[in-house]
Amino acid sequence: MKKTIVVSAVNLVEAGTLTILRDCLSYLSTLARDPAYRIVAIVHDKDLAYFEHIEYIETRWPKKRWINRLWYEYVSLKRISKQIGLIDLWLSLHDTTPSVTAKRRAVYCHNTYAFYKRKMHDWVFSPKIAMISFFTKWIYRTNIQKNTFLVVQQAWFRKAMADMFEYDEQRIILAPPKHEITVPTSLPAEESDHIFHFVYAASPNSHKNFETLLGAAAYLESKGITNFLVHITVNGTENAYANWLYKKWAHLKSVDFHGFVDRESLFKLYRKSDCLVYPSKIESWGLPISEFALYGKPMLLADLPYAHETASGHQKTAFFEPENTVMLAKRMEELILEDTRALKSVESQELLEPFAPNWQVLFKKLLNE
Repeated sequence: MKKTIVVSAVNLVEAGTLTILRDCLSYLSTLARDPAYRIVAIVHDKDLAYFEHIEYIETRWPKKRWINRLWYEYVSLKRISKQIGLIDLWLSLHDTTPSVTAKRRAVYCHNTYAFYKRKMHDWVFSPKIAMISFFTKWIYRTNIQKNTFLVVQQAWFRKAMADMFEYDEQRIILAPPKHEITVPTSLPAEESDHIFHFVYAASPNSHKNFETLLGAAAYLESKGITNFLVHITVNGTENAYANWLYKKWAHLKSVDFHGFVDRESLFKLYRKSDCLVYPSKIESWGLPISEFALYGKPMLLADLPYAHETASGHQKTAFFEPENTVMLAKRMEELILEDTRALKSVESQELLEPFAPNWQVLFKKLLNE
């Protein structure tokens, strides 16, 4: 008898979540070479993640609006699951637990917004994110106890999910993403300009908390400290939040509204910079931390669980309260003045079972093989 595995991922079309879909199907493509397995992928567009030996069901309708997505997850997929036949494992790769018929079910949890403390600021500048953070808890809760397993990227998220939904922590698999990160060797060394360069690479969304960093830069300028430059990957035109940032802080001589950069340019910016600042209030991982850590340079990070986990093992890190502008400014000033006493090694965290270091191990656990 063939084992049938279904992966549903109609909402994954870009950025890190699309990478996870591609990595997942890449592994399943190799597994499907074995005639003992049948793999079905339900996706928005198969060209975004096409691999041999996989059956694809494409549907763009659910992505158009949230009501479509919810109908598809809780109504349409039940019919589709019956059409597919006997299903050994259904893995939902994007937070929702669809109403389907399968022997075993699991959901990959990306969205940490259920634990984000919204403010009026978010409703003004990022109403979509504010709405998502408001409803995420209820979306997770629907059908969650019907899953054999949940899958998360970080240990703090595993405990938070277990506590919020009274879900057995031993049924939440920790599966840190495997980022294939290498520092481009073709980039020339940057010449010193006697300016201390900080960098924050992030999209212009309100939870990314650019205002704490820009407020710190303004504070330092007010003290007469000018031999530093803050590079941010926002130019002020992207959305209402970015426009507000630009209007309020564009007058600062110490801030470079750099705008979006491609991967090669990003690593060039990392190479040029002396320190990463990462004030984001919520993350499922925090990829720039992993990327910048390769350079062995100082990092100033929000004192939050995700940052401690992602920076695990890094030797030159200091943490600050994410909304404490003066505290961050003090840490920045210390580095500008070549005072590194606040930088410490981040303790490496032991990854406890259930733990899956790769997709092969993850699917063995999900299938109980």
